[in-house]
Amino acid sequence: MKFLLDQDVYAITERFLARLGHDVVTALSLGLSAAEDAVLLARAHDEGRILVTRDRDFGGLVFVQRAGPGVVYLRITPATVQSVHQEIKTVLGRYTESDLQKAFVVVEPGRHRHRPVEA
Repeated sequence: MKFLLDQDVYAITERFLARLGHDVVTALSLGLSAAEDAVLLARAHDEGRILVTRDRDFGGLVFVQRAGPGVVYLRITPATVQSVHQEIKTVLGRYTESDLQKAFVVVEPGRHRHRPVEA
């Protein structure tokens, strides 16, 4: 799967996804670390990537403004990194890349919520 990681996602999560064999780029590597949320979401959408973030404001963009789907929102703190990574693994095993590109997924320790987004 192809992911774009927001600047607020821990480097350990970037390495975790890459070790699982996914194509991972970061906002920083694209020169977008200070970009507005709508710009990041548009870039992810244009490149067929799923945006991974710790910023809950993306829910408003996706559902209220219909700015585009394909977000994995991580409710994660340093203390919960390992349990969130385990749940990410569950999500990646349960849904296809196409499913995730059309959804807003909230990942928390030990659980997740997958909410399809209308195009």
